[in-house]
Amino acid sequence: MPLLDKNTLLDQLAERLRQSDRLAHRAELEAREAARSLATESEKKEDGRAVIEYGSLATGQAQRARRVQEELKALTDFQEAGLPRFSRRGPVALGAIIDVSTEDEDGFSERTFFLLPVGAGTELTGPGGDGFLSVITPASPVGRALLGRRAGDTVEITLAGEVREWTVLEVA
Repeated sequence: MPLLDKNTLLDQLAERLRQSDRLAHRAELEAREAARSLATESEKKEDGRAVIEYGSLATGQAQRARRVQEELKALTDFQEAGLPRFSRRGPVALGAIIDVSTEDEDGFSERTFFLLPVGAGTELTGPGGDGFLSVITPASPVGRALLGRRAGDTVEITLAGEVREWTVLEVA
């Protein structure tokens, strides 16, 4: 596993979350404006339904923005608490970067995960655009399966209804 600056990766995730927050706010404003403009054009029944739908969309986007703000706060708190250090053979815990060997119909491959409190499913780019890491959380099936494991351990992961065996190669 190449040496990765975890703080740089956390900054990258924070920027992705901020971008998601901006998109959610913009979508909320656009949906509220659409609801307002439809309400003033006429009182037709169809327009009334559209106003309700746009209002619901705006509410959903506002909730999305609040969740993203909560994730940003959790990420900041995690980073400010100081990132834990891991030995190559230490157990997987929050803040670990984990290399695993996977086997599927195409053969063996390696995947790298970053176990964080938030950001599940986000793909981060390694230094200089080299390689990708997938963010997982302890609440995700992959995160639950890897927590506490050590290099050399094999875990069974069910993805898309298929059980797969993964081997932990390294923890950093």
